Amino acid sequence: MSSPVLGIMTLYLNEHRALEERSIYRRMILEGRKRGLDIYVFTPADVHPGGKQIEAMVFHSEKGWSREWRPFPDMIFDRCRIQRNRRFQQLLAFREKYGHMLFLNRPLRNKWTIHQTLSARSAFREHLPETVLFQDMSDVNRMLKASSLIYLKPINGTGGRGILRIERNSSDTNMVLVQGRDQKRRIITPRKVHLSRLGSLLQHWNMKDKYLVQEGIQLQLPNGRVHDYRMLVQKNGEGEWELTGCAGRMGAEKSVTSNLHGGGQAVPMHRLMKQWITDEELRDEINATAEKLGISVASFLEDTYGDLCELALDLAIDKDGRIFLLEVNPKPAREVFARIGERNIYYKAITQPLEYALWVYRNRTVSTPNKVKVTKPVTKPVTGKTTVARRSRKSRLK
Repeated sequence: MSSPVLGIMTLYLNEHRALEERSIYRRMILEGRKRGLDIYVFTPADVHPGGKQIEAMVFHSEKGWSREWRPFPDMIFDRCRIQRNRRFQQLLAFREKYGHMLFLNRPLRNKWTIHQTLSARSAFREHLPETVLFQDMSDVNRMLKASSLIYLKPINGTGGRGILRIERNSSDTNMVLVQGRDQKRRIITPRKVHLSRLGSLLQHWNMKDKYLVQEGIQLQLPNGRVHDYRMLVQKNGEGEWELTGCAGRMGAEKSVTSNLHGGGQAVPMHRLMKQWITDEELRDEINATAEKLGISVASFLEDTYGDLCELALDLAIDKDGRIFLLEVNPKPAREVFARIGERNIYYKAITQPLEYALWVYRNRTVSTPNKVKVTKPVTKPVTGKTTVARRSRKSRLK
């Protein structure tokens, strides 16, 4: 009996067929082999024009990476991140043409749509910073009146690109400090400007319908660096959501974001949170609430948008222990756990999608000639009292 085949779909980074996460894919292939799961890597550009075969990237311990023509896989693990080029257009065409295939995960929407979707549920609203879609400078001015700190974020941005931090001067409310990164992740020179000149400063960023204006959370540590937490939730080998791990991230000096690709540093969550929240009981409550929130968000988004197998949640925690969901990432990296030395969690982060793929393969049922359906377990609702929330110290995730 032949092994089930999982195709990991990604995108080339350039015209020289460079790939991100090649070492992760190599390890997934080797771990899959131990489990009787045949894995190869491909991009939409590798599909034969006839549409029946793929020029796949395969890995063998003896000879390393090579190319082989392979039939289409039984399942697809979509690891494609947004690019602004023709390769991304090839991806969209592939999803359209082969959407009937069995995907472990379907694409999510942009940050604004995700925010609106989560806002529809009261249990999530208290964990979401105030956010609006940028239309003109009146949106920025209104938010700055309500909050002394705001962030401007691209709705499709990744890795901290194009994010601006704007903070009102405490002694002169007509002056603001503008910091951030450009679209190439470079830290821009901080500038103090008068509110009346802010519009002209932001004009060249082309923000209309492409940016969010978001309430900022004060997250600067005593050393002046910002911090947050990256939580990874994944489907396990029984098709159920569970917490894989959570790690702290501390931004580079003068950075307004904590992203590792932008020079940020990974720190064990318990160590970083101890610097921020001194009350041990409160830290335990935060951990429990964050886990319930992460699993609830993943389950809700899957019910809304279709199959998912993993999500990363970027969480901010203020000095009172209130948890804010800053962003949801459907194509999470895993290196944060390796960087903090949590090898067991790093290993689990790599192997959970493989265990889930095997579960999907065993539980698939064919409902029509062109559609494959998976019988899913009933997700248990996350209930029970929690002790930290945005506006009050007690809330319920319904």
